[in-house]
Amino acid sequence: MSDKLQIALAEGDGIGSEITQACLTAFEAAGCFEHIEFVPVEMGSRVFDAGDTRGMTDSAIDTIERLGLLYKGPMGTPIGGGGKSINVTLRKTLGAFANLRHFQSLPGVETVYSQAGVPVDFYVVRENVEDTYGGVEYRLTNDVVDCKRIITAPGCDQVHRYAFEAAKAFGIDRVTCGHKANIMKMTDGMFLDRFRQTARDYADIQTEDVIIDALCMNLVLKPQSYKMVVLPNLQGDIVSDLAAGLVGGLGFAPSANIGEKVSIFEAVHGTAPDIAGQNKANPTSLLLSGLILLRHIGMQKQAATIENALIYTLESGVHTGDVRGEKEPVGTAEFARAVADNLGKTPSERYAREVPAQDTPNFTPPERPRVNRMMRTYETLTSAIVGCDIYIETLLAPHDLAQRLEMICANTPFKLTMMSSRGTQVWPTGSVYTEVVDYYRARFELRDKAMTGRVGQQAPIFLFEKVGEKFDVASFQILKEFEGKRGFSLAQGQ
Repeated sequence: MSDKLQIALAEGDGIGSEITQACLTAFEAAGCFEHIEFVPVEMGSRVFDAGDTRGMTDSAIDTIERLGLLYKGPMGTPIGGGGKSINVTLRKTLGAFANLRHFQSLPGVETVYSQAGVPVDFYVVRENVEDTYGGVEYRLTNDVVDCKRIITAPGCDQVHRYAFEAAKAFGIDRVTCGHKANIMKMTDGMFLDRFRQTARDYADIQTEDVIIDALCMNLVLKPQSYKMVVLPNLQGDIVSDLAAGLVGGLGFAPSANIGEKVSIFEAVHGTAPDIAGQNKANPTSLLLSGLILLRHIGMQKQAATIENALIYTLESGVHTGDVRGEKEPVGTAEFARAVADNLGKTPSERYAREVPAQDTPNFTPPERPRVNRMMRTYETLTSAIVGCDIYIETLLAPHDLAQRLEMICANTPFKLTMMSSRGTQVWPTGSVYTEVVDYYRARFELRDKAMTGRVGQQAPIFLFEKVGEKFDVASFQILKEFEGKRGFSLAQGQ
């Protein structure tokens, strides 16, 4: 058996094979294969076409879990029915909780910022597992669909700690938390609160937070103001693509998905089937992702040497067809050969990387756990049931519905305190101008606050059954207090 460190390799679809081979050319020239070897795994369109909706074989999953490392090219996802995104499935299934993206101006890649002399060089760390990317969705009524947004304290702690550790490793002295806690006070509120808690362990790093819409505006107006930004999943996805646009597109934006056991390094651009097999694709994004992989496993010397060669090549005016330049564009293979030929050369001072001495892997493949790990942050909080929200499908007007619900709950521990439609209160107060749909939230809370802590879940379930005898119930949520604080949000206008 080989004593080299093994890394799972999935070339990808479309241009994937070409750009992967280009990257391997640079790795081989830099001597990487003296220490590592790639193990091909099957995933992508051919697996989808064979009827596996995961898009990857059992053997591929087993290999990735065993090795703990995956280097992958772009993957296609079936349009319409069929399987879900391989990228999302891999990150979530294998616990790769932090997506690291580096956005920097590159020589020879013309953007409005390079033309204006504005340097762009910052990182985005995106939570990778939770949020709306859980894909938990329901059609509740004729007119209403619901997507559940899941944010957990342990998930927040994982991604924030990684962001601060990465900042420390990269010599970054300021980390920004992007959020929408002004509106989503509980989900984004938890994300922001755990950021502040984690920051206490990193006194040498400055922190700030910014609302996501202001962050997007600021990134366009003054991208040089940011060094590292950490965000929830969906917001991080959007900001990452916005940031890629600042530096020339996804073809210049590397991506790493970091987990405690398994990490994935990939190109995040498309498969470009229109140019597949034509030796036209740009391998820069996948090559930069490969450099993050090399650094992740401890091969610092090779990573810095290849990066210097890549930047030197771009400074020399060598480019693929997607980049404007004075010289004629070269093909994918020729670009890779140019990078290999420039190994050992140093770009201009602004871009030059110091070449460390460390050149052998220090990565240990994961030991397979026997069971799923239960993560906990708050282990000693006390909670108490104080009511329930019952979501009702009906065409009744708010006042008429409220009258009927008050009769139903009359002999229970609960009273009707609020009704909302699409999150806006319509009873007991509200505006006649608030338009409603066939889906109301009816909130029932304890009549007597002295009963807090003395009511179990049987009482709200009994109320749910009574309401269900008269109305179509779309969904149901028990309301709790935690340490005496409300564990549920108010309606707009409440």
